[in-house]
Amino acid sequence: MADRVTVIGWDGSPLTAAARSALGAATLVAGAAHHLALAEVPATAERIRLGSVSLAARRIAGHRGSAVVLADGDPAFFGVVRTLRAPEFGLEVEVVPAVSSVAAAFARAGMPWDDAQVVVAHRRTLRRAVNVCRAHTKVAVLTSPGAGPAELGLLLDGVHRTFVICEELGTAREQVTILTSEKAADHTWRDPNVVIVIGGFVAAAEGGGWIAGRDPGTGPRGWALPAEAYGGALGEGETDLLRAAQLARLGPRVGDLVWDIGSGSGAFATEAARTGAAVLAVDRQRGACARTEDAARRFGVQMQIVHGTAPHILENLPEPDVVRVGGGGAAVVSAVADRRPQRIVTHASTRDAAELIGRNLTEHGYQVECALIQSVELDTRAWTEKERNVAFLLTGQLGRREAPR
Repeated sequence: MADRVTVIGWDGSPLTAAARSALGAATLVAGAAHHLALAEVPATAERIRLGSVSLAARRIAGHRGSAVVLADGDPAFFGVVRTLRAPEFGLEVEVVPAVSSVAAAFARAGMPWDDAQVVVAHRRTLRRAVNVCRAHTKVAVLTSPGAGPAELGLLLDGVHRTFVICEELGTAREQVTILTSEKAADHTWRDPNVVIVIGGFVAAAEGGGWIAGRDPGTGPRGWALPAEAYGGALGEGETDLLRAAQLARLGPRVGDLVWDIGSGSGAFATEAARTGAAVLAVDRQRGACARTEDAARRFGVQMQIVHGTAPHILENLPEPDVVRVGGGGAAVVSAVADRRPQRIVTHASTRDAAELIGRNLTEHGYQVECALIQSVELDTRAWTEKERNVAFLLTGQLGRREAPR
């Protein structure tokens, strides 16, 4: 095992005295090509071009001497430190940080970033990174080849955002470009780069927040809020208890894309968006789309609203993770199941309709659960019944053999 392992962050500025001292004593240096070209790298040191951090860690673990790993920005922030400290390598590291590329990007843009989400986009996580950009007004994306500004822009089709693209920060070739998301695919971008994605409806806020990277939750407490919170009476299938059960069954989370087919008042779509998930709400009535947009603005959440009739409108929508079908019956449920979301929830007013939908989901390979939900609202002044609602709640979940995305 190496006698000493030092991880040095580099942001283009001169190295600190501590970094120069560690680098001067190194017998092995790992880093990208531009790191290994630094004048401070000893000519006698073994050099490793840093591609796979795991492979480099194995080489370092077997090295006798002093090893240095050079990395851009702060190597402890979505950097190499996590991999180097993995138990299988047994490495104890000292870290000399630099300004992270995210902090540098926001500095170039002249923007605060304590309220920003920060995500890493690889080919396998690109869709989830895009969903975070759909759901939040300020996101920094640490990109990678094949998951860069062009790909982000293409997957954000239909959602207007502004990109601040920071290429090769800290180098002589540094460049900052501001453009709209739909134009990002028209350019070729240099790696490494950071993309700041901003836009969407921003709720009024007083002063700064107290917790980084997220909304601390200043809206009303609780889920499945009463009809009054959404401007009045809700439609069939939008009762408080049914919405609460649907949310519980779907479990939307950050990085997910939720479809709400038949959004009605926008109550379910708004509450799904409050979890941090991206939401795409669909309704065939323009009035319902307007009510959904109004609810989203009232609660300060982001969502994409599409006017159209299911199932035909669903063909060109981006891939969902979980779906609520608020209307349309078995035909719409079948079209949704063809897109293979992890979970689908819907409701039926009769047992025959519930059985038809349940068989449909089963034929598509989903494990089906059904519950009869009854809610009775009481007038607490006289403790008499005011309103009774009954619905069959159906949940379809993909079988274990089909891995979730």
